[in-house]
Amino acid sequence: MVTITKTLIAGLAFGAVNAYPQAASPSTAVAYTTTPASTPTATPPAPADDAEKKAALFRDLFTAPTAIKRFQRLLTAKGESLLSGETLRSLTVFNFNGAKPAEGAEGGATKAANIESFPILTGLGISTTLGFLDACGINTPHVHPRATEFLTVVEGTVDFGYILENGLVAKGNPEIAGTLGKFEGTVFPMGSIHYQFNPKCEPATFVAALNSEDPGTSQVAQNFFNLNAGVINATLGFPKTIDGKNIEEFRKAIPVNIAQDIDNCLAKCKKSGGY
Repeated sequence: MVTITKTLIAGLAFGAVNAYPQAASPSTAVAYTTTPASTPTATPPAPADDAEKKAALFRDLFTAPTAIKRFQRLLTAKGESLLSGETLRSLTVFNFNGAKPAEGAEGGATKAANIESFPILTGLGISTTLGFLDACGINTPHVHPRATEFLTVVEGTVDFGYILENGLVAKGNPEIAGTLGKFEGTVFPMGSIHYQFNPKCEPATFVAALNSEDPGTSQVAQNFFNLNAGVINATLGFPKTIDGKNIEEFRKAIPVNIAQDIDNCLAKCKKSGGY
């Protein structure tokens, strides 16, 4: 427990990116508008109107008695004929381009096709996230409460690690860790604490398939530090203050191998501890 807690603190300190899901991009929002794309004077709907249309769409999908009725409501004009052109494309094709880091995050970005950003997934039990890790970027330790994840690297190199539930081993470090090269993959079982780290100076890209259209994400360290201060102090016991801008201030509080990996990566890529 102490080892993984220290690892979580290390993850907070260096170019961390928030894990999925990210908000839907503008390219997926067109599914909820009806103004023809050819109209040059079209005014984008107000956020409240767009939210109302999205809510109405999901109410319609969730109340469909069968899967085919759900597809009819989403992809056809009252069941008479398929939608066409950009309207149909926006509902059936997800654009993973343009991923943006979460506010205040550095080190990379993720973009997720899930039930919220890609409504056709409703009831299908699957979602997909693309992760884009910059040099030395880390997708900080997190949990998917409702899905198992199969992650495949499609560009670059990714180090990974995960912790299963209590009781895997009687003693020693229970972290399962390794390195993935291009077109290699691994699985993170539902509920396991896991992370991804790019140890190279070149960007890395991975594809994560999850067996739920609504996998959910809980950032372990970030959410842990939102607990009652007394509980946090009693659990950690070290250090009382953390400054992620300078590794020297808490080097002794994190595993040596993590510190060495970060030092080597930052030096190789000519970056500083605070990015």
